[in-house]
Amino acid sequence: MTNVTTNPTKGQILVNIEDMSMLKDIKKAISMVKGVGKITLPRRRRMSSYERSLNDLEEGRVYEYDSLDDLIKDIEG
Repeated sequence: MTNVTTNPTKGQILVNIEDMSMLKDIKKAISMVKGVGKITLPRRRRMSSYERSLNDLEEGRVYEYDSLDDLIKDIEG
């Protein structure tokens, strides 16, 4: 026999937010709804050094020099 709960005591709702600048207002509005308890946000996964490097390549944040001396001259200004 299967037990079916017709009136659950707890539940979750997943909300996808496209404009993160509205996050504070959305959290405030949701917290004002009767019966809402704790509001938690998932933590963003940190990118590895390799993933950050790939991102730099894609975004064009990579510089090429013909020699070490050229690099040093550029760093010194």
